[in-house]
Amino acid sequence: MNDKKHVVFLRGINVGGHHKVPMAELREEIKKLGYQEITTILNSGNIIFKSEKKPVANKISRQLEDRFGFPVPVVVVEADSVRDLLKNNPFKDEEITKDIRFYVSFLWKDQDSSIGLPWYAPDQSFKILAKRNGMLLSVLDLAASKTPKAMATLEDFYGTEITTRNWKTIERIGKKLI
Repeated sequence: MNDKKHVVFLRGINVGGHHKVPMAELREEIKKLGYQEITTILNSGNIIFKSEKKPVANKISRQLEDRFGFPVPVVVVEADSVRDLLKNNPFKDEEITKDIRFYVSFLWKDQDSSIGLPWYAPDQSFKILAKRNGMLLSVLDLAASKTPKAMATLEDFYGTEITTRNWKTIERIGKKLI
C-alpha cells in the first residue's frame, strides 16, 4: 500500500457563527470515506489525512453536505505541494510589518485569468504576486486600506471556486506534515 498525505481545504465553515462544523464530527465524516491518520488544523476547515488513492473533492463535498446540511466546497492539495510552497517561501522578499498579511488561495481548477501577474490594486493595498500549481499568492497591506476588498478581487478575477488561507495557517499545516 502506497499511502500519501493530502491536505483538504474547506470553504465557508465556522465563519461568523454560520455553517458550524465541529472538528470531531468533521474527522469522523472523513474517516467514513476511508481516509486514515486524519488531523484537523484550526477551526476553519483544514484537514490532513493519508489515502491510498487520490481523494476526490466532489465525493468529500457531498459527504459533508449530506452530514451537515449545507454545501461545503472543498479543494484537495497533495501534501508535497504544500511542503514545496513552504520550502520555496514566495513571500521571502516581501516587506513584513504589523499591517502586512500574506495569503495563499487555492483554486478548485487550475485556471488562468486575463490579468497579468504581478497585479497591484490601484491604492496599492493588495497585490497578487503569482499563481503556482493552482495556488494564488497575494499580499494585503492593511495600512493602505482599512476596508480591503482583496478576496472579492480574487473572486472577480478567478471566480468563486476558491478558498484562501493566511500564511501563518499554511505554516501550521506544514508543521503537521513533517
